[in-house]
Amino acid sequence: MKALKLGMVGGGQGAFIGGVHRMAARLDGRWELVAGALSSHPARAEASAKELGLDPKRSYQSYAEMAVQEAARADGIDAVAIVTPNYMHAGPAIAFLEAGIHVICDKPLAATSEQAQLIDAAVRASKAHFILTHNYTGYPVIRQARKLVENGELGEIRVIQAEYAQDWLSEAADNKQADWRVNPEKSGAGAIGDIGTHALNLASFVSGLQPQALCADLHSFVDGRRVDDNAHIMLRFEKGAKGMLWASQVAVGCENTLTLRIYGEKAGLEWQQENPNQLSFTRFGQAKQLLTRGGAGFGETAGDWTRIPPGHPEGYLEGFATLYSDAADLISGVGAGELLPNLDAGLAGMWFIQACQESSEQGAVWLSRAGD
Repeated sequence: MKALKLGMVGGGQGAFIGGVHRMAARLDGRWELVAGALSSHPARAEASAKELGLDPKRSYQSYAEMAVQEAARADGIDAVAIVTPNYMHAGPAIAFLEAGIHVICDKPLAATSEQAQLIDAAVRASKAHFILTHNYTGYPVIRQARKLVENGELGEIRVIQAEYAQDWLSEAADNKQADWRVNPEKSGAGAIGDIGTHALNLASFVSGLQPQALCADLHSFVDGRRVDDNAHIMLRFEKGAKGMLWASQVAVGCENTLTLRIYGEKAGLEWQQENPNQLSFTRFGQAKQLLTRGGAGFGETAGDWTRIPPGHPEGYLEGFATLYSDAADLISGVGAGELLPNLDAGLAGMWFIQACQESSEQGAVWLSRAGD
């Protein structure tokens, strides 16, 4: 299958997530990076494009110029990856959607609810697809866990526990990755936006349930920090399920500890991102099972999401790659993209961020999602 043409906004020299997206897009041979507006600094954009081997004529000084010119080319890009800080998602997303170019955007959707609303309107007015890269939904074991829930193996879901703990912001940090994340004008939120949205999305993706109300206690432990770096949140999901979510970037000893536990009336499951190829599954009254990626008992669909034999770990980059391959299928018309995070996932994340902030500011009160 011929590789689709990818453009990128952001992700130039010194950017972490841009490199991740580029590696993931190449992994299955479904995409070729051919254009970019890689930095708002012209010299850095030019140097970045040269490092990546881009045609100088397709290295642009702005995303607006890129959207117009790529839409006019006979060999223009099929999709653009937006890998900028949160506050810079809306402008390029809207520009490319209006140009009829598919958008693959890093999470969360935006820095403010106003920006999210503008993206929402642009998606609804465009024929192009909008995909949000909640990459953990691409992990093979996570997709199998979702199948277990869909097939009724857990019965009615009762309890959902999600945790995402890191320690890299336990002290004031002075680097490119930290600077914009602790600036509320650029990030819109702290731990709840950066990693809490991942935990919430994962909980909903596997359980099939959306949160209906929450009660949040946010805190900033580092002196002078203007965004939250620790959050404890109680959740009420659809169909009566109860949940709790902890997001922290000051949990010393935790590197990237994303954990999901789901308990139903018949069975429970547990998964940890730092050991992503194993899923603990227990039926009530029976011995605990350890299901491994692609191993015995993993399920008939294992081959749809895994690339290598059991015992060879797949994880972070492969999760992103699965989303890029699913996006290629969707854009090419050979897949429906039913497992891809989309605008709805982005809007759920924005409600989560805003509700957490409002709840905490009001003394940790319960707030319901509009329309519920």
